[in-house]
Amino acid sequence: MENAIKEIMSTKLETIDITENAQEVAKKMNHKRISSVLVIDKNKSEEEPVGIITERDLVDRICTTGASSKTVSVREIMSSPIATIEKQATIETAADLMLSNKVRHLLVVDEQTRRPIGIVAPSDLNKYLRANIDIDEVNARILKAIEAEDAIER
Repeated sequence: MENAIKEIMSTKLETIDITENAQEVAKKMNHKRISSVLVIDKNKSEEEPVGIITERDLVDRICTTGASSKTVSVREIMSSPIATIEKQATIETAADLMLSNKVRHLLVVDEQTRRPIGIVAPSDLNKYLRANIDIDEVNARILKAIEAEDAIER
């Protein structure tokens, strides 16, 4: 399917154990140059994600509160449940889901097994738009809108 989320998703999923602290998450995100990490519980037989930590979680729950990242556990700052989407869903559906759930990351899951196969972040949507947007059409629409505003003001 053209325009499917599987075309733009990142397939490298990074995880961290729920017993780790926020500082370890930040180090991992910095080292890997990523904006999110899936949280897993290694004590469970299946390593299904139980949450997600994003840059926003670190800012909102550590930096702005003055908490020590060494003493705050992953469990305390993770977002759960994780918003998911299936790989055949359209990019527009993903964008709508992100907006309606007020999230910036969607976990892409296999439709049969529900196992994680990828993740979609704003950077993925940005790359897609840059590659597919018709700048001339956008500029023409902007000019039309400006002309319409000017006509109303006169």
